[in-house]
Amino acid sequence: MAATPTTMTMLPYHRMGDIDYDSLDFDPNEIVDKPEAMEQRLPQEEVVGLLRAHLTDFNRRADIFLDADTIICYDRRDLNVRVSPDVYLAFGVDARAIRPRKLYLPWEVGKPPDWALEIASSSTGREDVGRKRRIYARIGIPEYWRFDPTGGDYHGQALGGERLVEGVYQPIELTTEPDGVLKGYSPVLGMSLCWNDGWPRFYDPRAGAYLESWEHVSEARLDAEARADDAEARADDAEAQAAVEQAARLSAEARADRAESELRSLLRGRESEG
Repeated sequence: MAATPTTMTMLPYHRMGDIDYDSLDFDPNEIVDKPEAMEQRLPQEEVVGLLRAHLTDFNRRADIFLDADTIICYDRRDLNVRVSPDVYLAFGVDARAIRPRKLYLPWEVGKPPDWALEIASSSTGREDVGRKRRIYARIGIPEYWRFDPTGGDYHGQALGGERLVEGVYQPIELTTEPDGVLKGYSPVLGMSLCWNDGWPRFYDPRAGAYLESWEHVSEARLDAEARADDAEARADDAEAQAAVEQAARLSAEARADRAESELRSLLRGRESEG
């Protein structure tokens, strides 16, 4: 698993009244419907899967919020002023309090997301490098990344990462490995996002290795849980068998005691007759 703090101070969630969902001009219950989904879906699912497996422990971490294609509202006076990142996450927040609200409200969560990613498509590429970039800076998202599966047809570059410095995004240095893999280190994630022939990967510099596929991690977890369940079942069976054997011993001892007692009584009776 990638290096993230095992425990984090969780910001308290400040719920500020009810949300009038009927007043919204969108349905927060529906994932944002995008015509370009077929261009983005596979790399998006890969990024979400990797982060979910290696950072959130398959959503078991209540202090890390990770989502895709859902709504961030950034004007407290008007919830219709919104943006929807392809992928975004926040550390040290109350994820279980965020989800029932159906919207990410920074003033209730306690902070904006820490990291956002846009995956390029023919219809969104220009917006990713323009309008959305400006919005994310306004919201205060510390890191903003862009991934273009085409190698740069839509974003102008295959991979781009930026850190927010005094309200302005500054580029993160990228390196190209001898095998052609393009890497950029994300201080927020503590690992590098990589462009590998149009496919997203993550590299953990502490482990000196790429993250395992989320499917492999999931299968390994299920196997480990199954082995633990089997071990527990065997332990329960052994305990039950030991209890049965102990009961049998006690029963045998009780029968022996009764037989011995009856023999003594019989011998005493014969002695009195004699």
